[in-house]
Amino acid sequence: MFLKKNIIQHQQNIEKLIIDYKLLKKAMNFLYKKRIIKAGGINMEWWKKSVVYQIYVKSFQDSNNDGIGDLQGIVSRLDYLEKLGVDVLWITPIYKSPNDDNGYDISDYYQIQPEFGTMEDFEELLEKAHEKQIKIILDVVFNHTSDEHFWFQESKKSKNNPYRDYYIWKEGNEGDVPNNWTSCFQGSAWELDEKTNEYYLHLFSKKQPDLNWQNPKVRQECIDIMNYWVDKGVDGFRLDVINLISKDESQYYVDSTIKGHQVCANGPHIHEYIQEMNQKVFSRKELLTVGETPAVTIEDAKKYAPLDNKELSMVFQFELMNVDGAEVNKWTDQRFSLKDLKQIMSRWQVGMYQQAWNSLFWNNHDQPRCVSRFGDTSSPLCHEKSAKMLAICLHMMQGTPYIYQGEELGMTNVPFNSLDDYRDIETFNSYKQLVEIEKSVSHKDMLRYMRKSSRDNARTPMQWNKEKNAGFSEHIPWIMMNPNYQTINAEAEMKDTNSIFHTYQKLIQLRKEYEIITLGKYDLIMKDDEDIYAYKRLYQDEELYVYCNFTDKEVSYDASILNNEKVLIQNYNQHQKGILKPYESIVFYQKSRA
Repeated sequence: MFLKKNIIQHQQNIEKLIIDYKLLKKAMNFLYKKRIIKAGGINMEWWKKSVVYQIYVKSFQDSNNDGIGDLQGIVSRLDYLEKLGVDVLWITPIYKSPNDDNGYDISDYYQIQPEFGTMEDFEELLEKAHEKQIKIILDVVFNHTSDEHFWFQESKKSKNNPYRDYYIWKEGNEGDVPNNWTSCFQGSAWELDEKTNEYYLHLFSKKQPDLNWQNPKVRQECIDIMNYWVDKGVDGFRLDVINLISKDESQYYVDSTIKGHQVCANGPHIHEYIQEMNQKVFSRKELLTVGETPAVTIEDAKKYAPLDNKELSMVFQFELMNVDGAEVNKWTDQRFSLKDLKQIMSRWQVGMYQQAWNSLFWNNHDQPRCVSRFGDTSSPLCHEKSAKMLAICLHMMQGTPYIYQGEELGMTNVPFNSLDDYRDIETFNSYKQLVEIEKSVSHKDMLRYMRKSSRDNARTPMQWNKEKNAGFSEHIPWIMMNPNYQTINAEAEMKDTNSIFHTYQKLIQLRKEYEIITLGKYDLIMKDDEDIYAYKRLYQDEELYVYCNFTDKEVSYDASILNNEKVLIQNYNQHQKGILKPYESIVFYQKSRA
């Protein structure tokens, strides 16, 4: 009896310790979020030390074998993401949608798209991710909705419908469209509704009518939506084309030489609208908020993401994405110039320093694969070295890095041979416009441009292993697999300690260990060199020197500035000081000589 009592008492003590530990852990997390606890000795927002991993849900992992990725698929891969070391998952839109633009056309912000699962599935994902100290931010679209959304269905019923003013309706101009604005996806940005004989604005697909943010009811609806998801427990938002929501009313009957979304960028009330969101949503708890903001300058970005946290945490700038002209005309063979790339990245590193916070990215769901775009996939060796080089180059800069799914494996553009292999509305519309209507590009040339630049390059399924359909699904995937999954896949790279995966893993660890990576000043060195991207970081008595060879040839650099240095990371096993092998990258750490 005595022994039994002791055992029971011991069990109770253990249970109490477990409860106390959980409470302490919860309290520590709360304090950290509120910046009461310092990160690495420096008082800063949690997302400044974080690394974000973007998940394109449809192509990440299929759990029910219907060929489409889903929420339970993400749950099943949380161990992988934990092993990689990422802090935040950015989940592309999961809301109900007719999928005209793969979920960026939302028909109900409060419901989960059935092919992705249920609200219970999302809540499970949120809970299990948080257990692993991984945060979740949702992708939300407020510039436009689907034309199947209840608001728009009501809006087009009559000119006096209560929802009419939720969207931008205009009378024609002398029997034609109000102006010559073109959609981002080709064709006119205006669509005639024959019932009411007025045009509605759509800066993207005609199935994506633009919301009227001048209507306070619209703004409140969007605030209510965000608060609903914050109450669910999400940790922030990626705000799709958020700098387009404020339109200049005076421009609706004015023609332009640029596309409609460029005309509407950074409108007259944009900061007023974002500050309202901040006051009513973002300030409730410390959320990570990143705005997709085409056509912003550094000065614009400072206003959108000031260090006083009155608007957004950071923005995605697209100047880098235009280094090969892709934001102006992506359907070409144009390649980037390293000098141009260095100038762009350096401007943002220097211009934003201690003024606003940078986001760091090479690619996302709207961009081709970075190793195909900025690296070299001509051989397995060039592929491996250039993928690692690009990772090191970016992750040693100041800002919050974003890894797009498969980037950590070196996934490449996909060699589609037929128009039928594609799924992207922008790609289809561009083919129709350039090849069939304008006849300015041949079918053969356009297929080549599509293999280089189509958004579908980023959307092929995640390559988990070399088994059927790369371990993504037992069913034929919604879009064709990249055939190179036999050699480029997570299973193989996790086993190989010299893989691209392990380079990303180490870079994430280094960011957490070295404050200089988060806080150091950036200086470009070897400014005019056409082969090497080299820069240094300075913080207190520490220095980092980063050297990246962007070519397939051996090049030299001046090593005289190095003094009792140690190597933090490199993509070759051996380094000859002063010499960079093809696509070699190396980072030196040293104390200042002063």
